Amino acid sequence: MTAVTAPPPRDVVAAPAASPYDRLPIVPARHPGRWAATAGVALLLAMVVSSLLTNDRWEWGVVAQYLTWPSILSGAWATIRLTAAASVVGFALGTVLALMRLSRSPLLVSVAWAYTWLFRSVPLLLQLLLWYNLAYLYPHLSLGVPFGPGFLWFDTLGLIDKFGAAILGLGLSQAAYSAEIVRAGILSVDQGQQEAAASLGIPRRRQATRIVLPQAMRSIVPTAVNEVIGLLKGTSIVYVLAYGELFYIASVIYGRNGKVVPLLIVAAVWYLVLTTLITVVQYYVERHYAKGAVRTLPPTPLQRVRWTAAVTRARLTGRPVPAHVPPAFAARARVGVLTRTARTSGGPA
Repeated sequence: MTAVTAPPPRDVVAAPAASPYDRLPIVPARHPGRWAATAGVALLLAMVVSSLLTNDRWEWGVVAQYLTWPSILSGAWATIRLTAAASVVGFALGTVLALMRLSRSPLLVSVAWAYTWLFRSVPLLLQLLLWYNLAYLYPHLSLGVPFGPGFLWFDTLGLIDKFGAAILGLGLSQAAYSAEIVRAGILSVDQGQQEAAASLGIPRRRQATRIVLPQAMRSIVPTAVNEVIGLLKGTSIVYVLAYGELFYIASVIYGRNGKVVPLLIVAAVWYLVLTTLITVVQYYVERHYAKGAVRTLPPTPLQRVRWTAAVTRARLTGRPVPAHVPPAFAARARVGVLTRTARTSGGPA
């Protein structure tokens, strides 16, 4: 008599046969080129740091002494004021020039093009000297009817001092470059955006301020900040007017005590600090205007530090990653745990 085995129930699914690939250990990818490049760069950095610390001619004590010197601080503040005022004048006038270039009036287009052509062609140093000597050409400035009587009179020397000449030279020259930056940003916006807004009956002014410019700012901000940083460093050229900005003050001090290199380093450190602050502002401005263009805003530097610390802690302790860490960062901790488990057990986690 033969025994008959009942078939397994339909709701019970047999386990698939084990594959030999399931027993292979998880091994991280090797990057010998990356490690070699890292070692080479680390060696060069060590050589640079060693030369900076062992060479007494750098005179770091003198640098630390003059870094917060009252006259140096006043020169740094003068540089900040020059940069801020020239940036406001340059980008305000540049925006007007850009709108003139995009208008349908031949006169406005011609005037804006001629302004950009002229101020981009004349060197900045020459412009500063011309504005500083404006009183030679016009001892008095007046407001009135062209080719007619004047109503208000101003003394040119009393109106345009060293600071005024520096603002005129830097601001008007910056306006020529800012106009092209703003115009390029506006042209980068799809024409269909304006057509859709016009079809909805939105006024042209509201189209520009609420639709076109916010989208154009994503293209304008990076280049505009580069121009502001260049303007910050370009304020050093104002030393020809004997205006007390940072580089001029540093040059006066090392002309008296002979400490040329330490004072130049002091000026360089302050330029680095100011440029870093502008770069931080740029990051948050770009992040603000990225709303609506990306699904997830890029993390701030503080968020990156917090998430990296949480992932590192999870990889070292084996604990789960906190819930506030995004999946992209949490995946790094899971990869580390899987790799460590595979190495210890000889198989998959």
